[in-house]
Amino acid sequence: MRIHCKIVVILVCFGVLLLLYFLVGNAADEPPLKEVANDNYFPPSSGLGKIVSVKLEKKPRVSRISQNQPRPNRREGKLTHRGGSINAKLRQRNEVGRTSSRNVLTEEWMHLAVVACGNRLDETLTLIKSALLFSVKKIKFHIFAEDGLASLFQKGLSKWPRFVSTRFQYSVYPITFSVGNAEEWKKLFKPCAAQRLFLPVILRDVDSLLYVDTDVLFLRPMDDIWSFLKEFNSTQLAAMAPEHEIPKIGWYSRFARHPFYGVTGVNSGVMLMNLTRIRSTLFKNNMISSGLSWEDLLHPLYQKYRNHITWGDQDLLNIIFHYNPECLYTFPCQWNYRPDHCMYGSNCKGAEEEGVAILHGNRGVYHDDKQPAFKAVYDAIRDYPFEDNIFQSLFYPLQTKFLDTVNTLCGRIPQVFLKQVEKTMKTLYEQKVIVHVKRPHK
Repeated sequence: MRIHCKIVVILVCFGVLLLLYFLVGNAADEPPLKEVANDNYFPPSSGLGKIVSVKLEKKPRVSRISQNQPRPNRREGKLTHRGGSINAKLRQRNEVGRTSSRNVLTEEWMHLAVVACGNRLDETLTLIKSALLFSVKKIKFHIFAEDGLASLFQKGLSKWPRFVSTRFQYSVYPITFSVGNAEEWKKLFKPCAAQRLFLPVILRDVDSLLYVDTDVLFLRPMDDIWSFLKEFNSTQLAAMAPEHEIPKIGWYSRFARHPFYGVTGVNSGVMLMNLTRIRSTLFKNNMISSGLSWEDLLHPLYQKYRNHITWGDQDLLNIIFHYNPECLYTFPCQWNYRPDHCMYGSNCKGAEEEGVAILHGNRGVYHDDKQPAFKAVYDAIRDYPFEDNIFQSLFYPLQTKFLDTVNTLCGRIPQVFLKQVEKTMKTLYEQKVIVHVKRPHK
């Protein structure tokens, strides 16, 4: 009898345990939230950039991840019944998608202005080409030109391949002066050069701008000089390089008959401007006690100093910033490297250490044999076809041409001209050719 009782107790205990086992198993299989897969759902491994949302009370909402974002990780994308982790990961991805969309909508463009009159068409196209060769961000070009050149610019720029044309936009404007006598302004110093003074007045929808003369070439990304805008303090609204590094041989310090900025004056061939600040500032001057706006200042200033200025609009800029030095940011000489920095002996330490960033071939040195080093750079960029390998068709020929310039004052240190070009090309090569492989997740 005792044996039978023991058997019954064992069977009852076994039955209770079996019942508990089934109850716990069913509870574990029941999901805490109802998950609804939308028809647009694709597994993260498909690479189509779509994810599933979790239905709580409202209709499921699908968020797209931008194509520029990394492909979702398989582990992170795996659906699970653990509501906390799926909600957190989906919320995080939705934020990534929204942030990426905002970045696309607010994509930053750099703005570059140039003024071309007379026979400056080819020189300007070579300038634009140099900016596009090395820059990272897209560029909007504002080209001010005589009527006869507008169609020629359109024809020249339309010949460039599509992979280049998608990286820039351009507008061609007529030569206009809002105050004073237009013919007087047009003939001030070089043809149409005074147009740069009126850029803040004409380009009212542009916040910031880089102005360059037509005889300028970029040897490193325009993005780098554009970044100087972020270094402006609260009063600075423009940036230029000094006219000379040594006061004893500088033009302004020896010959100027008017006020000028600092010790050696500034050169306006490369001028970075915050146009919004320029338009909203009242500038001190020696004509009236109160400040004048930029547009109201230009013509009276020209009338006062017209018989004392030699370099036209550049002299007027020097006068303005002489009385408003707190408004100017000065960048080093390698950002506006001219024959003056080497023809009397090397006097730009920044270029010797870092290489030339922006080459300014004034004095017509691109088109004669007085400074072969400058001409070699211009010819190499002008003749380079966009479709060719940049090392084989630009850098190597440039190196070869410099062998013929080593006996000249400006060509005796080739690395001054080649250092930034080589560095920039290596960076471009790494970005476009070398694939960086991520380490697999453990």
